[in-house]
Amino acid sequence: MLEYITADTGNNPDYVIIWLHGLGADGHDFEPVVPQFNNPKHVFKFIFPHAPVQPVTINGGMAMRAWYDILAMDINREVDKAGIEASAEQINALIEAQIKAGFAPDQIVLAGFSQGGALTLHLALTGHYKLAAVIALSCYLPIPQVLDREQSKHNKTTPFFIAHGQHDPVVPYQLGMQTQQRLKTAGYQVDWHSYPIQHGVDINELNDIKAFLLQLP
Repeated sequence: MLEYITADTGNNPDYVIIWLHGLGADGHDFEPVVPQFNNPKHVFKFIFPHAPVQPVTINGGMAMRAWYDILAMDINREVDKAGIEASAEQINALIEAQIKAGFAPDQIVLAGFSQGGALTLHLALTGHYKLAAVIALSCYLPIPQVLDREQSKHNKTTPFFIAHGQHDPVVPYQLGMQTQQRLKTAGYQVDWHSYPIQHGVDINELNDIKAFLLQLP
């Protein structure tokens, strides 16, 4: 199973948030945001897994933490389907471990940033469980065709928080716009947000995510 770190906002968590980092980062990348989610309504358990280290084509084959290889950056690029599916299986194993630990699937939130957000969306569309919520930040659908033929539909009524920086130089804003529109057209429950930032997450976005999570029962 993947290595990961955990952090809680209190005792006896109501929800588990599995948060996937971006390309070249690790599970510690979003650990500092945990205190932002302290609130009187819900206690959250955060799990921040570390992606495996592997060569990344667009970075000259340099080895780094990545959920899958990125072969090119253009919108219509070839994708590493085998790598995406392999990482999806590893995250599914994490989800199943939390279920065995006593959390129901609808107590599990799947979140991710950039490449981690892309994997989050893939898992939400193809996974075996109806999740509590999905949070996908500064990302895209890595295999858009799943909407046409492979989606599991378990999360058709699950709330999705999708957000993107309007000045993102890494994952074009157009990709984020296309992603949320395709999901809405397919019938998913999308809460779309955009921010005047580049490739990252700011305090306004974190506050909006917190408000989104506080809508959970």
